Amino acid sequence: MYPVIDDLKHRARLLHKLAARSHAQAISELRVLEEFSSATPEDIVRAATRRHCLSAIAVQLGFDGWPHALNVLKGARLVNFGTLLVPPKSSPFWNVWSANYEEAARIREEHGGYLLAYLKQFLVADADFIRHLGLDPEDSDWQAINRDWPNAADGESRARLYANLIKQRLPRLEAPANT
Repeated sequence: MYPVIDDLKHRARLLHKLAARSHAQAISELRVLEEFSSATPEDIVRAATRRHCLSAIAVQLGFDGWPHALNVLKGARLVNFGTLLVPPKSSPFWNVWSANYEEAARIREEHGGYLLAYLKQFLVADADFIRHLGLDPEDSDWQAINRDWPNAADGESRARLYANLIKQRLPRLEAPANT
């Protein structure tokens, strides 16, 4: 039901394989982890595990770590949604923010838009912001979730939207031709 999680696990396998071969991009991606931020490439190659790779991917996506990413992507009722839905360079967009889900849902209901979550807050965004995320505001999955990301009526539709969003966020990980 959550192919996005399978895709991330596959990416972690590839990242781990490339890190073991001292691939520069893999080493760079693992540096998002505090324990590797100032480590030498040799130390990263020696110490990196699949768990580190899963954590690095989760951190790149704005989550606290892999368990947090799993909970969010599976649609668990949470207090912290991470930062995936509000990437850097989003400040030029006009959004209505609220610390309370019920208030944000009421605003969206009254004025339209798309209800999103950021850490412990909620925001109502317009179609331009959704395009900024790299998503299509006319995608039928938005209707299926009632344009309410944190309380999606259809988990599979939200999972597809997450998959599309994650494709926009993660850099393409290229394996050398001889792998």
